[in-house]
Amino acid sequence: MKRERGVSSLAMVLLLLVLGSLLLQGANQQQASFSTLVATESRALQRQAVAQSALEWGRMQSWSAQAAVECRQYTTPNARVCLRLLGNNTALLIAQYDGASVWRLGALEESGVVFSPHGWSDFCPLSEVALCQIP
Repeated sequence: MKRERGVSSLAMVLLLLVLGSLLLQGANQQQASFSTLVATESRALQRQAVAQSALEWGRMQSWSAQAAVECRQYTTPNARVCLRLLGNNTALLIAQYDGASVWRLGALEESGVVFSPHGWSDFCPLSEVALCQIP
């Protein structure tokens, strides 16, 4: 009788160890998954921040009102800013970095390009999407 109790106690301990091990393994997989999500989100936020910074830098530049499209390289590698002149004395400033793009509308005036005080947009403000692309 005592021997049967010992075997059942041992079986119970082994069962608890197996269940605990499975639980820890699941928690580890979930943590690894969340870690990947956080890293991806962090990279996306960094790309967006560089694009916004490039757009603000481009807003402060002196742009020519002659060329239909004029592009400049921002200080961060692979970050570009372009000014596209549209009809009706309208201009679109485009900043792009590693797949992240932001836009800002402006107007052509005698003093140069004056950008909208309403800030930037993270979606194309034009109905023709091709005009929102950096050449």
